[in-house]
Order: sequence, then structure tokens, then C-alpha cells
Amino acid sequence: MNQTDLPAEDLRRDALGVLAPGFVGTTPPPWLEQLLDEGLGGVWLFGHNVEDEKQVRALTGAVHARRAEALVCADEEGGTVTRLHHAEGSPWPGAWALGVVDDAEATRTVYRWLGEQLAAAGIDLTAAPDADVNTEPENPVIGVRSFGPDPDLVARHVVAAVEGLADAGVLSCAKHFPGHGSTTLDSHLDLPVLDVDAQTLADRELVPFAAAARAGADAVMTGHLVVPGHGDLPATLNPSVLRVLREELGFSGVVCTDALDMKAVADRYGRERSAVLALVAGADLLCIGNPVFPGDYDAAADTARLVDAVVTAVRDGELPVERLREAAGRVRDMGARHAARRADRGDGMPHPGADDAGLTVAARAVSATGEGADLTGAEVVALSTKGNIASGARQEVVSRAVAEVLEGETGGVADVTAGTDRGPLVLVSDDHSQWDDPAIRALLRRADALVHTGIRELPADLALPRVVRTFGGGHASALAGAHTLRGAGGER
Repeated sequence: MNQTDLPAEDLRRDALGVLAPGFVGTTPPPWLEQLLDEGLGGVWLFGHNVEDEKQVRALTGAVHARRAEALVCADEEGGTVTRLHHAEGSPWPGAWALGVVDDAEATRTVYRWLGEQLAAAGIDLTAAPDADVNTEPENPVIGVRSFGPDPDLVARHVVAAVEGLADAGVLSCAKHFPGHGSTTLDSHLDLPVLDVDAQTLADRELVPFAAAARAGADAVMTGHLVVPGHGDLPATLNPSVLRVLREELGFSGVVCTDALDMKAVADRYGRERSAVLALVAGADLLCIGNPVFPGDYDAAADTARLVDAVVTAVRDGELPVERLREAAGRVRDMGARHAARRADRGDGMPHPGADDAGLTVAARAVSATGEGADLTGAEVVALSTKGNIASGARQEVVSRAVAEVLEGETGGVADVTAGTDRGPLVLVSDDHSQWDDPAIRALLRRADALVHTGIRELPADLALPRVVRTFGGGHASALAGAHTLRGAGGER
């Protein structure tokens, strides 16, 4: 049958079957319910969709009631990237802290507990673990989200994370293929280039993804980045790069795109064109993105345009119908298998005492230097006012937790006047902190302690009585750092 003669209903169902849009609200809007009835592949949850545990469970239950095979997806990495805990911060240490501890069994346990929370909330797939090898300290978007700068270390913790999520009955999605760790641009904002030769790519960037494939990762997420030697198209849209994943690494699961509303692809090709090119290249599940931040677009209209674009590409012969059927079939099969497991499992419950255990593991990563006076009642000031777009929780999470442990209060850089007698002062910094800012330099001169959550080296002239490094943000790492300031353990 000629592609122009294909039944419209079948084409539309398969086009819907490869899409996972975001949406606005804490309940499924009518347009989303309608598309679920018609075969939508899944939905993507963001912080603005989450109020509390009961609400999320009702939301995911409503999605699955419309279509049991639909995949409810979220970015839940632990550490700085969380959706379930976007307001208070993740109770799980992030990847870099786990890499510092370097106990694969601890990583497996953390991801099992994280997965149990997701399963109890009705979330099917998490965009984790992060398989990027972060060798570039100036990387603006990965950093503490990576397990570290060594490919073998990253690989063993990626395997442990995949296994832990599988133990919990949650689908894993290793990202961002073929590796975002050595880049200097954020693909939410621009198009990075993975500036490495073929041998380095094989020996470093690809090692954790190969390990993830062998460990049975359910999905792999592509990165919006150019790979020299494979042409000018970003990996998400590049058949040459995706053939490496399929043919060289032997991955047979679902290939999921990073969000198609990210500027690396959206500004150059548009969302509709990006969707078509991604499918032609070999992607299966298209993550459309977050319609609230930073996009602010109509998710219903956007999704409708993507469906039309995919159908038109098939009719015009640009997208072979067999490729669309293959992609939709992979997503449907994964959804159906997972729906059966979810039905067998029933309503799960998170591991008892898991939050305390997350703190225990986070504390193993903490390092501290120096000593100082009692910090009870300290004013805690965050030195960074921004984070990267991927993060669901920023520095206010850390400063609030530190202030709570120290029985103090939080303040802003502008609120604290250097040289005044205001009691103990504790600063919180990360890899976005501007150390050359005069106001920050003035605070550093009178601060009693610093909690640094990043991976970059601190200024050589930093002279503080006490410095605590947590190697990640989120609630667990913040508490671990705060308890170390109080002398409650956690130093390695």
C-alpha cells in the first residue's frame, strides 16, 4: 500500500503513540484525556503538576484509568533534580555524592528506595540515571548530576541505579546519549558540541551507556548535542549517532528524546520538524517538554501540531510508515509490559525509614575542613540566585535545611551588611556562585562557615574557619552538611 493510502485512524494512533507531552494543572485536562483515549504514548510530569503525594497518586491513577499502557514519566534523579520533592528538596543524595561514596550497593539501594517512592506515586518511568561522564568542571547543566569524571566509576553506578530501579518496578532511562558531560553549553539554551575524537568518545562517553544497555536499561534518552564525525545534526535528530547506540552498543530498548522544546533543537528546527527528524533518525518516544517553564506555550495546540507533522511526514514519504510503526510498537510494548507489572504489584509503599537512609548515604559523601565557634542561630545566606533549568530545587532548599538544623534563619546577600554584629553567618554556594562579586567577597570576609554543594574547586584565597562540601544539593545532602557543621557526624 502506498503511504498516501494508509488509513488515517491508524496513522494518527501511531503518531500519538510516540508522544509524551507535558500539561498544565494537577489533574488531566480534557484534551489530554481525549488523546489518551486515542492512544497517546504517555505524559511527562513536572513540578507544577505536583502538590502532594495524595494528589499525584490521583493524577497518575486518572491517566492510567484512561489508558493503562500510557507511560507516566518524570525527571527524578535525586539530588538537585526532583519533581516529587520540588518544594522541599530530594530526600536522596544525587549522583555525584554517590560517586564520591563509591559504594555500588549503596547506589543500588538508594535507587531502589527512590523507585519505590515513584512506584507508590504511580510514576512509571524516571529519566535516570544520568550516564554522563562529567570531565568539564565548567559544565553548566550536568555537574553534580553525573556520578563523576571517570567512565568506569560512572558505569558501575549507572548499572547499580538501573538495577535498583528495576528492583522497585520502575522503568529506567539512561541519559544523555552519547554524553553531555564534557560540554560547556546548556542544551536547554544553546546547541553544545561534544568536542571529542572518535577514540575518546568510545573510551569515555560511551562506556556508561554500553554498561546501561548490558544491565537492561529500559530506555536511553538522547542529548541535543553535535558529535563531530557524525555530521551537523544534533544526536537526537541524527541517524548516524543513533546507529551507534543500536548497532555498536546493542541497545534494543526504547530510545527517548530529550525535550523537544529545548532551544538546542527548537530554535533551529522547530518542534514539529524536530519530532519528524527524531523519528526518522531512530527515536521511539518523543518527550515534548514543559509548557510552563521556560516555554509558556499551549500544550494542547502544540501536541496537535506534532501529530499532524508526523502524519504529514508519513504521507509525504519522508518518514517511512514502518519506522513509525516500529517506534509506536516499542513504546506500546513497554507500556503494556509495565501496566501488567503495575497491576500485579498493586499500590506499593515506599521503604520504611528510607528518608533517614538517604541522609545516611548523603552524609558519607560530606567532607569538612577547619573548626569554628558554635553556629547555633546562624543566618544562612545562599550565594547563588539561579540554577540550571533541569533542576527542580535550587539553593533555597539547601539554605532552608541548614538554617533549620542550626536553629537559625535564612537571609539574602543584600540583607546582610558586612561588618555588622549579626551573629554567626553561614554561606551556601554552588557551581553557579559568582566568587568575584564584590558583595559576595565582602560576605566571605566575615562568614563563619561555607557549605559548598558543587564540584568545582573553591577560590584559592578562600579563608574561612570552616568549609563543608556536600557534592550535591537537595534535602538529604543539605541536612548532611548541616549536621556536619553542628558536629553531628558525617565527616569522612
